[in-house]
Amino acid sequence: MNYYLIAPAKTFHETDNTLTYASDTPLLIGQIVKIPLGKQETYGIVVEKTQKPDFETKQILNVLYEQALPKHLIKALFWLHDYYRCPLSTVVQTALPRGILKNRRAVKNTEKKTKITTENPLNAAQKRAIEEINAAKANTVLLHGVTGSGKTNVYIELARQTLESGKSVILLVPEIALTSQLVANFSTHFEDVILLHSAQTEAVRHQLWEKALRAEKPVVVIGPRSALFAPVANLGLIIIDEAHEPSYHQDQNPKYSALRLAAIMSKTILGTATPLIADYYICKQHKAIVELSELAIKSDKTADIHLVDLKNFPSFTRSRILSNPLIESIQKSLNNHQQSLIFHNRRGTAPLTICDHCGWQALCEKCFLPLVLHADKYQMRCHTCGRTYPVPTACPDCNNATIHHKGFGTKMIEEEVHRLFPNAKVARFDADTESGQQLNKIYNQVHAGDYDIIIGTQMIAKGFDFPKLSTLGVVQADAGLSLPDYSSEERTYELITQVIGRAKRGHQNSNIFIQSFQPDHPLISYAIANDYQSFYKYLLQKRKQSALPPYSFLLKLSMTYKTEKSVVQNIQKLNKKIIQYTQKHQLQQISITPPMPSFHERTNSGYTWQIVVKAKSRNDLLAIFDSLEKSPYLHFDFDPITLL
Repeated sequence: MNYYLIAPAKTFHETDNTLTYASDTPLLIGQIVKIPLGKQETYGIVVEKTQKPDFETKQILNVLYEQALPKHLIKALFWLHDYYRCPLSTVVQTALPRGILKNRRAVKNTEKKTKITTENPLNAAQKRAIEEINAAKANTVLLHGVTGSGKTNVYIELARQTLESGKSVILLVPEIALTSQLVANFSTHFEDVILLHSAQTEAVRHQLWEKALRAEKPVVVIGPRSALFAPVANLGLIIIDEAHEPSYHQDQNPKYSALRLAAIMSKTILGTATPLIADYYICKQHKAIVELSELAIKSDKTADIHLVDLKNFPSFTRSRILSNPLIESIQKSLNNHQQSLIFHNRRGTAPLTICDHCGWQALCEKCFLPLVLHADKYQMRCHTCGRTYPVPTACPDCNNATIHHKGFGTKMIEEEVHRLFPNAKVARFDADTESGQQLNKIYNQVHAGDYDIIIGTQMIAKGFDFPKLSTLGVVQADAGLSLPDYSSEERTYELITQVIGRAKRGHQNSNIFIQSFQPDHPLISYAIANDYQSFYKYLLQKRKQSALPPYSFLLKLSMTYKTEKSVVQNIQKLNKKIIQYTQKHQLQQISITPPMPSFHERTNSGYTWQIVVKAKSRNDLLAIFDSLEKSPYLHFDFDPITLL
């Protein structure tokens, strides 16, 4: 009889993570097995062979796959469990496909075969970047390439070299729907490309996961952060495109950063035009930054940037949203059969509905957050929980008809564009766009110039190439700066820089209009000048003064109770325990914020207050957390990318 420690996919005890089971036949470490757990049946992963225990053990029911999960993946599961203090069972559920115990019929693969090409012409700068990456001693290398520098060609060549060495490649993208170009490029260069993403059915994802597990030769796996768990046997390289994107951080349990996880799994390339401050700082310390500052295609085309003060009312006589110079440039582009792009990172028609008489505000009954007007469907919608409400015609508090919708989103911009340019063909791309009209579905038409004016949120700023684009308008560049969060300036700089990059790829002479209420803000100046180094020094100094990453590690602790009195009492007790622990163990360089309401203080679940602990050593944060009594009212987040 053989005995093994199994990590089940269901939580069975708060402190234990593995159980001992017996098997008549020898098993491989990493094999997935079906096991009894209490009165139920579940699945688990074989993690270690052990001696016969002095207690009675249950038998495994059967082996689900003859192939074992690769060693790097088993290592990653335990690292996630330890580094982020999440139950191993939750990690197992995350790593393995849903419905793994189901008996499935074969699913027809509807993916079209693409003609493979061996051509991938590289310029001198790209060749130099590849040489520097290959020569780097660090396990993680930051490829800092400006928009249009041809980072994709570098990825393809590095992937080719890795495959030729007999190892597989994982390419992470922020959102699969927004990176159709990148997927298409890889598919034309490699035969064995496995695409994994959430839009696939459970059965298709399961089948493709099995394909990766059973692959006998190296493959390329492409997908969002969950693709890191693809069970490829011999992983040689992980490429993370647009590595600055917040979608690489999972905000549900297990909460983790795909960038940190990738770094312990294999050699990792972080590709981006706007690196995160902390990543740039760390890679700079390890001399692991490769710069790619030249455009892939030399061009004599110019991109003129115009800064428009939103407080200069004479510039907005034709529209309160679009300045007169921007309108004139759009008209000129239309006359020349060229494209215009209008960017605003807020969807819907109007984000605020209030009564001018008594001050009543339309809020979601569940989230207690402002409802957004969607004029096309004439309804109010909560962008947090998705609930919809009828549009009020009178104030429910004072019965006055002085209801006003304030602010604007992409739908209102679309209405304004149709008013100003009635003959133009307009496409709007945001989270409300119907599935058949999403950018990844009609990208070829947009790329070919079938649409005159493109309107959208952050999704149009990522990776897309618009060769006929000659006018770009950012309608409110400083919108994100009003958020009371340490990452708001960084995120705003990224968005402005990325969207400006759509018009600076050298295809057309272009005019770029940056509209802002704060035209003198340093961040706006750095983004317009594409001056990352000045932006980096500016923000790094602010982070140092406030002891924020990369100068500290963060632990956000929050508590939610039904009443405000309960949450205040309990968060104060928690704060006292943390202070006592740090004093008792003489932990140095620890900073603890006073208990305060969360940004979204009141929801349907109750009231939420939070504490943020900063520490020079991450181990100190782990020790503090381990000392706390766990309860369903306590929520935690190590290394949060936002404190909102």
